[in-house]
Amino acid sequence: MAALGCLLLMILPIIGFLAGQYMAGLDGAWVGAAIGLVGAIGFSAVTFYALLQAGRRR
Repeated sequence: MAALGCLLLMILPIIGFLAGQYMAGLDGAWVGAAIGLVGAIGFSAVTFYALLQAGRRR
């Protein structure tokens, strides 16, 4: 799960940048990259919390 979170931190902003550029030009590209970064950070936070909860149960 940690490796997936790290991979998403690289992939989602790039995908958001490309999708935003395709739909709205350069301004949309930066907005799309920011949305992708926030999504990746959110996913990493959720997986970190899940790993903490799994570690406490043992």
